[in-house]
Amino acid sequence: MVKIAILGAGSGGAMTANLLRRKLNTDEADITVVDKSTDHYYQPSFYLIPFGYLEPDQSRDIDELLKPDVEFVQDAVVGIDPDERIVTLDESTNIEYDYLVVATGHRLDPTAMPGLVEAWQETDAVYPFYHYEAALEMREALQNFEGGTFLVTQPDTPIKCPGAPLKLTMLAEDYFRRKGVREDVDIIMTRNAEHHFGVQPYRDKLYEIWDDRGIEFWENFSVSEVDPDAGVVYGADGEKIDYDLYAPVTPQFGQKAITDGSPLANGSENGEYVTIDKHSCQHDEYEEIFALGDCENAPHSKTAAAARKQAHVVSKNVTSLIRGQPMLAEYDGYAACPLLTGKGKAMVAEFDYDGPISAPVESKMNWIMDVNVLPSVYWDAWMKGYDPLP
Repeated sequence: MVKIAILGAGSGGAMTANLLRRKLNTDEADITVVDKSTDHYYQPSFYLIPFGYLEPDQSRDIDELLKPDVEFVQDAVVGIDPDERIVTLDESTNIEYDYLVVATGHRLDPTAMPGLVEAWQETDAVYPFYHYEAALEMREALQNFEGGTFLVTQPDTPIKCPGAPLKLTMLAEDYFRRKGVREDVDIIMTRNAEHHFGVQPYRDKLYEIWDDRGIEFWENFSVSEVDPDAGVVYGADGEKIDYDLYAPVTPQFGQKAITDGSPLANGSENGEYVTIDKHSCQHDEYEEIFALGDCENAPHSKTAAAARKQAHVVSKNVTSLIRGQPMLAEYDGYAACPLLTGKGKAMVAEFDYDGPISAPVESKMNWIMDVNVLPSVYWDAWMKGYDPLP
């Protein structure tokens, strides 16, 4: 009996587990999923909840998502020994595996931005919305906001869903306009790069939208410190931005079980991410190990849409190896980012390793798809391993 261990019960891990369970009979493989939390959040809701476009109850218990013949272990992964093929857990018995799928995601670390924790916990003006609790708290803050500077910043680290800060910024501008306070609000977003979005032609379309609506973008701005008493964000080059309502993106890193407790990220540029072949998702040294989603170093945008595509590739390739067949499935770098530009309007950016796929067109249909249709598809189809368009 082959033993498959999957680390992480987020989008990539849950979908891969259920896809593998559909492909492999129970007498072919035991499948075990490990995660320290039993809560699986619909993370695209985090920038919608503050504006009331989705209700807060956007999570499921992982037991509701995994198929009955997939074992779930609630525990924290401490380390991985790929030579002995053992996963060390914090409290439970260590897990031995024949095949390992790493889907541990990003680690949010607000302490990596000096002053952020104090600003969040001790004031009513700072809401790092990549945290579910902050997204909930931000709804009331927006309702009470009557004017001043609304600021969104991004860290120097890679982030999951790179479009989320832009979406929050545009939805906030639209929200203030509908509320009747837009003329009293300055809206600023920063990024430590030359552009706010990396892929053309969507970038130029976004610049057009931002220029038309008076949204300000500060390029090459690296946050060095937050001063919650003064209501100021300082940049590494000496610049400063005053804020009245602040939505920072939290610095993000690889999980310590990977970076400190295993050699799986040793070959990556910054030592934070599992090194894989960008097409097969197989580790570049250990052929029985695969990784997908936010935790690996393939050059794709870290979105749930990307993890969905990778889950199919990983499940097919692991199944092929177990059955002694050649690996044929390849990931083409596909990622999709519905860019919500205002209530009732969205543009879908789709691209892969070769470049853009969709046209930069705003439409109501794109909004309906993202806000009204995708949540149900996510829960009832994709996460349960059913996907008519893999």
